[in-house]
Amino acid sequence: MLPLFDDPPSFDRAALAARLDDLRQTNIFIGTSSWKYEGWLDQIYTRDRYLTRSKFSKKRFEAECLADYADIFSIVCGDFSFYQFPTPEYWHKLFASAPPALKFALKVPEEVTAEVFPVHARYGPRAGFRNESFLNTDLFSAMFLEPLAPFKERISALIFEFGARSTPVNEFIRQLNPFLAALPKDFRYAVEIRNRTYLAQSYLDCLASHNVAHVLNAWSRMPPLQEQLQIPGIFTADFAVSRVLLREGRAYEQAVEKFAPYDHVQDENAEGREALRRMIQRMKEERRAAMIFVNNRFEGNAPTTIEAITR
Repeated sequence: MLPLFDDPPSFDRAALAARLDDLRQTNIFIGTSSWKYEGWLDQIYTRDRYLTRSKFSKKRFEAECLADYADIFSIVCGDFSFYQFPTPEYWHKLFASAPPALKFALKVPEEVTAEVFPVHARYGPRAGFRNESFLNTDLFSAMFLEPLAPFKERISALIFEFGARSTPVNEFIRQLNPFLAALPKDFRYAVEIRNRTYLAQSYLDCLASHNVAHVLNAWSRMPPLQEQLQIPGIFTADFAVSRVLLREGRAYEQAVEKFAPYDHVQDENAEGREALRRMIQRMKEERRAAMIFVNNRFEGNAPTTIEAITR
């Protein structure tokens, strides 16, 4: 007797790994934003690897899953470093937990990129006050770059994320330009903005003068990727970075509530997928290296989104 319903197709890890490897040969690197998601078990992660006494061990999963991730992906974006300066001991432990071939893009701590600390409980008494460490090159070098120096060959890019700001774009450039000029040339850098009004020629020219990439980001209050791709001069460096985070108009908290635990796509974004395909094709044609990172909160399950855009 035939079944009434077909079983859902299994996630083909090997096929995805092969397509990603083909893209890597053309300097197109695709990965995810963060990696410790139990919703990816039986997709990216092999459940049996994380059993302790026949039971799933969350502790073991979080400690060891990056090596499993690296069986498929060759790059990952670390969001964790946005919230603090990791210690040298943390960096050694992190890089030891994955094969040497896995590359990292890392967000720079907000201690460097927040001009004013947001009004939020996690900032304690500093909430709402000006950050005296904003764009402090010496602090950034001492607390972030120096501990990372032993691993610089494994770092593809460092990303400066600037939250939504009230200052005009020219004031932002006045602050940003000398900071970028003073950065050591040992790393690649990229800038991610959250103000659509900053997408001006003066901003792009500033980044281009330092070979710093503009991060094409899908985010709630930024123009969709397909619009950003059409802006003349949007690629400001000899490499490109894209972070696919949220559908336009959807807040982070709404995406978390809607999509967790991120085990399947719940809101397919056909336009966003097509924009990524076009970006990949354009980077191939221009022979420009590209790093693309997909977040669970874009559609509900980053691995399936990546599977779809590379198929």
